[in-house]
Amino acid sequence: MTETFDTTRQPPQVKGFPILGNILDLAKDPGKFFYHCYRQYGPVFSIKVLNKSYKVLAGPEAAKFMGSGDGKIKLRSREFWEGLINEYQTKYLLGAEDGEIHKKLRNVMKNGFSKKALDGKYDQFIETTDNMLEKDWLPGNSVPVVAGMQRLVTAQLGWLLTGRVPLDYVEDIRITIQNILNVLVTRQRPKILLKMPAYKKAFKRVTELGNLMVEDYYANKGKKSQSEKTLVDAIMEEHERNSDLIPKSDLVLLMTGPYVAGLDTVANTVASMIYLVLKHPKVYQQIQNEVDGIFSKSGPFEESSLKQMPTLFGAIMESMRLYPVAAASMRVANTNFEYENCHIQEGELLYMGITVPHHMEEFFPQPTKFDVHRYSRERAEHMQPGAYSPFGRGPHTCLGKTLADTQMMLSMARLFYRLDLQLDPINYEIKVKTAPTPGPARSFKVRVNGYRN
Repeated sequence: MTETFDTTRQPPQVKGFPILGNILDLAKDPGKFFYHCYRQYGPVFSIKVLNKSYKVLAGPEAAKFMGSGDGKIKLRSREFWEGLINEYQTKYLLGAEDGEIHKKLRNVMKNGFSKKALDGKYDQFIETTDNMLEKDWLPGNSVPVVAGMQRLVTAQLGWLLTGRVPLDYVEDIRITIQNILNVLVTRQRPKILLKMPAYKKAFKRVTELGNLMVEDYYANKGKKSQSEKTLVDAIMEEHERNSDLIPKSDLVLLMTGPYVAGLDTVANTVASMIYLVLKHPKVYQQIQNEVDGIFSKSGPFEESSLKQMPTLFGAIMESMRLYPVAAASMRVANTNFEYENCHIQEGELLYMGITVPHHMEEFFPQPTKFDVHRYSRERAEHMQPGAYSPFGRGPHTCLGKTLADTQMMLSMARLFYRLDLQLDPINYEIKVKTAPTPGPARSFKVRVNGYRN
């Protein structure tokens, strides 16, 4: 029997401007915009962006729905990624696939994107981090934090994936990511930007980097032990076994994908965290005490040491709560369904406002306060159902979240261990940019007063 739906039950429309709709509020601070709409209109509402309508499913209801079996069936992803797929002329894209293909691709990449990629390599990771701090964060200098973090993340990922530190490509990766996300994914910018010489040059360079990584694999094929193999090896070996799942056309995007995934997300998160820590001297002192205790010990770094820095861990978690790099996930209705007494039609574009609970006092008392102790075993505010979603929800939860957590912990531990920092100027108040992903403005700087250790 065919299920019938009352298609007249539509969600409330958020007030906006003619033609522009709600784009100004969305561009200013999407997380806070969705939060205020949730409070005023409830868990489902409609917005307009340049005369296009989108339904928004928001709050803990949306977070729990995305993570449920029901959400897995009723939501899909591909349409939002079609532009990126076409730009790279690929067959598959992990973030765009659902069902069996998604499972197979995720299985190929899961070890390379997990903290297992760092097994036995912690000291080398620390060495790579220290080298970049000594190169870019010189005593007496004022350092642009976001740019500095992007270079650090690129160096770390390059070393981890291939042994190559592709610093010459950082700006090309940044320009490519910025334009592709703004134009083809979030659709906040016009397509004419992809015709501009700066983007075309950057895209060509990123393609060149991907091809170099493929060449490196073939040059070193058969020379690595199993423990030395990386994400690149996993992808290339699967390509050789199963070219239907990973065809040659997909290799460049797969090779450079970790930079796309990590450059903005990790760099923006740790930049936000640096600001928040330096704004709170007591937290800064506590973190310095923790990292001094860890790195003053002799011998190789042990993974267990990561659990001995609770203040640092709490600072990173709070940064992802207050400044999530993805305020909402984008999905498409896979079928007609009813949601919170409203009709959702197959093919409709949906914003999933899953970080709305980050701002809700029901989950996080005094939600605007930077409180690094929320995540202790005693309080565990983030463990409440639907409360905390910095890495997304459901089948497309960020594959690299455990690697990103470890990368951020180690990077910030070394930064605060090695360097004495202050905001520049000392009374600086953060300015946030939202496109293509939310994070501190590139104008945010810190002064390196000197080396601590």
